Formats: sequence, C-alpha cells, structure tokens
Amino acid sequence: MPRALFVWLHRWTGLAMAGFLIVVGLTGCLLAFWLEINQWLTPELYPGSRAGIELDAATLVRRAETLVPGAQARTVYLGYPGSAQIGMEARDGAPPLDFEYIHLDPIDGHELGRVTWHGLPRRKNDIMPFVYGLHMYLAMSGIGEWILGAVALVWTLDCFVGFYLTLPAGSERSRKGFFARWKPSWLVKLKSSFYRVNFDLHRASGLWLWAMLLVYAWSSVFFTLPNFYTRATQLVLDYEAPVWAQEGTIQSDARAPMEWEAAQATGERLMAEEARRHNFAIERPLALYHLRDKGLYEYRVRSSRDIGDKAGSTSILFDSRSGELKTLSLPTGHRSGTTLTTWLVELHTANLFGLPYRIFICALGLVIAMLSVTGVYIWWKKRSARLAHVRRTAPRPAPAE
Repeated sequence: MPRALFVWLHRWTGLAMAGFLIVVGLTGCLLAFWLEINQWLTPELYPGSRAGIELDAATLVRRAETLVPGAQARTVYLGYPGSAQIGMEARDGAPPLDFEYIHLDPIDGHELGRVTWHGLPRRKNDIMPFVYGLHMYLAMSGIGEWILGAVALVWTLDCFVGFYLTLPAGSERSRKGFFARWKPSWLVKLKSSFYRVNFDLHRASGLWLWAMLLVYAWSSVFFTLPNFYTRATQLVLDYEAPVWAQEGTIQSDARAPMEWEAAQATGERLMAEEARRHNFAIERPLALYHLRDKGLYEYRVRSSRDIGDKAGSTSILFDSRSGELKTLSLPTGHRSGTTLTTWLVELHTANLFGLPYRIFICALGLVIAMLSVTGVYIWWKKRSARLAHVRRTAPRPAPAE
C-alpha cells in the first residue's frame, strides 16, 4: 500500500510540475552561458575587458545620473568585464523610466546601452534578462515566484519519492541480491519498445543525476522561498538570510542618507577592518547598493572567502546615515549554513569548475526537461492502456429484439 501511494504522489506531482520544469530546464541551459550569450547577442553592452584604470562606483553613479536627468541610481554592479551596470529609478515627482539599468564603460564612463529586466523584451538588450525572468519567476513578479517556490519545494520532496520508487519492491521474491535487483533501474534498454526506452530514460536519468537534481531543487527553494529556506536551515545550521530576503524596517532617523562618495569610502574602510579582523583578503570591489527602503548601504567585494569562478558575495551592510556596521556576510568559513548555501548557489549558477561544469549544467537543464516530457508520456500511455482495457471489458448492451 505505501508504494502504491508513493507511485500516485510521484505521478500527480510530476504532472503538476512538468510544464514549469520544462521552462526552468530550458532557460537554465541558456543561463549557464549567460555572459557568452550576452556578449554574442549584445557585444556593445558586454564588450569584455580592456586595458585601463576603471572608475570607482561613486563616479559611475554621477555619470549615470548626468545621462538620465530626473533619475537617481540605486545600485552599482562592477562584475561584468568591460561593463558597469547601474540600476536607476525615477526621482520623486519625475516621470517613470522606460528602462531599469544603464550600462557604462567602466574606464571612460560612456553609455553602452539600457536594459529592462521586467516585462516582455522590447529590444535585443532585454532578451537574456527576459530569459532570466522566466527562469526565476516565470516573468511574473510576485505570483510567479510563489508558483516556482511551490514547485521547488514539491520537487525537493519528490526527489526522495522518485528515488524510493527505483528501489526493488520489498515484496519481490528472488534469489538475487538487493543490488542485482536494483541494477536494471540504472540501465536504458535501447533495443526495447519506444515506451520502454522512455521509461528507462526517466528512471535511469533520475538515478544517475539524483544528487544534482536534489541540489537544484533545494537551491531553487532558496531563490524563491527564502523565508522558508532560512527557517529550515536555521533548524540545523548557523545561518543568516541574505539582505535581499530580509524585510525592511521602518526608518525613524530623519537625517538624509550619506552621498555615494561617502558611502563608498565608508564601505571600503569597514570592509578593510573586517578583512583584518576575520583574516581574509580583498581581491576587488564588486558592488555598492543603496537600499533606501531599509536605510542601508551594501558594499560587496570578491575576497579569498569566495569560491565561485566569477564575481563574489563577500559583503557588509552599514547604516546609510551613521555609517555604523550592521552585519558582515562571508560566503564561506564564517557561518556553517552560509557556507552550505554558497556551495548550493554556486553549483546552481554554474559558477564553479570552469567550462566543463557549465557544459554539464547546460546538459542537466535538457535532462530536467526530458524527465518531465518522458514522465508525461509514461502517464499518457498508461492512461490510454487503462481506458482501452475498460472499453474491452465493459459489458456490451444486449441487442434489441
């Protein structure tokens, strides 16, 4: 009886998730090569590195605000080679902007282009951000995140259900040992019928890639249901939620926040102090974010505690008015839950082990889509067979006299 229940659960949760997993699997294939596709699609926006001394974050902010009158900067990101990304928003009373980010050359500050990350793409600059939006929240802010969050949580649980169903049934009587009976679950019999090949692909692929599927399912919970992920992780590990997952607090300080130049200097000073205190090396600055709704600035660098191939997530938060340090977030070696989360995120974003791993993750996205397609096909064939059996065995009406 329990096995039949798990079969039922696996079947119907798989059907419910299929369409969503096909979308995230296929978009994930593209996102594994995010920078390369962007450089091919919009080389003017992502030109790659060139020799020269790069401008600092505050200078780039002032340049962006000069280029877009009536707008103010909210973020500066320096992690793309040859392209500084400045997040912009309309000032109070100004008309809304028709873009969200402006890209500047980090050396001389000239404009490279503008990008919108929400809504349907209106220009080629918006294509990959739209793909990202599909992958992260179905290109529907709010409700899309909740939908994919529910899918991620169910997917995590279904990983264990699917694994259990590959095990040989306990009721089977055989002289063969456990592993000998389990071996067929790992194999694909290519010379069998089309249905059997689909079934074997579905079962064997899920087994061979089970660990990575679980990593992707649970890390998806982190991205889409951060509060749930935080509470679950804090049950067993030392963990603090990232700032983007924390709720804002009401600010009672009436003083104006510090300007970007002062914020940059404060961030550099505080990060240097924390580097000495916690024994890590700062490699390069990455970002400066003004979190106005939280009354904070976030200053981010790449440090010796980062493990990813690109960018980094070593950051501090400090009060935007007093400059008081609020928190330090080290990706590894500080909090056990944060270290685990960093590995999950870097594995999910294909930011480890170079090109071979990115190729593997691209293939994994196709496998995720394939698992959904084969699962739907298996259900459809079994359903068709059951309906055919019912039609064959149904009593025929007696002929009229």
